[in-house]
Amino acid sequence: MEALQKLLVDELGDLYDAEQQIVKALPKLIQESSSPELQKALKEHLTVTEEHVQRLEEAFSELGESQSRRKCKGMAGLLAEGEDLLKEDFEESTKDAGIIGAAQRVEHYEIAAYGTARTLAQTLGNSRVAELLQETLDEEKEADELLTQIAESTVNTEAASEESENSNERSGNGRSRSSTAPKSKSRNTRTRSRRTRARAGR
Repeated sequence: MEALQKLLVDELGDLYDAEQQIVKALPKLIQESSSPELQKALKEHLTVTEEHVQRLEEAFSELGESQSRRKCKGMAGLLAEGEDLLKEDFEESTKDAGIIGAAQRVEHYEIAAYGTARTLAQTLGNSRVAELLQETLDEEKEADELLTQIAESTVNTEAASEESENSNERSGNGRSRSSTAPKSKSRNTRTRSRRTRARAGR
């Protein structure tokens, strides 16, 4: 069981680092989002994430282990992708849709990691650690579901409208150019017709 506990401690160290990376990353996502509903959800999750860090510290204590951060490369990669998204020249709602996608990838990573750690704690018979991890796991799932609701109820629809409006503007310019051409041709035709009649009258 010693090896299994070491594995659990490694998992907790990975999550401990991941959560602290998220705490640093969320304020920028909040700043870059334009949807009030999305901003509110991200702000609330920032507060909850800080609580997740505290729970992990309690879990280390329950196991009799010192708090240790194990560099979470997976989370670092996901957050780096989110940073790249913010550099794209998207319309507001389209960027919000991208932020939701980036945030949900983070949530899914955490759901998998917390589920694994919770199961390890149960196997080791540490019900308190399992309870702490389950509580956070439930909150991560709730956050993921909320993001899906925001995307489906408002953000994705608004992003589609932005795209449609931009498309109409582009096609509108095209119609304007094409509508002037026939008129010009029609005027030229009438002018040639009058000249022909004038010559015939002579």
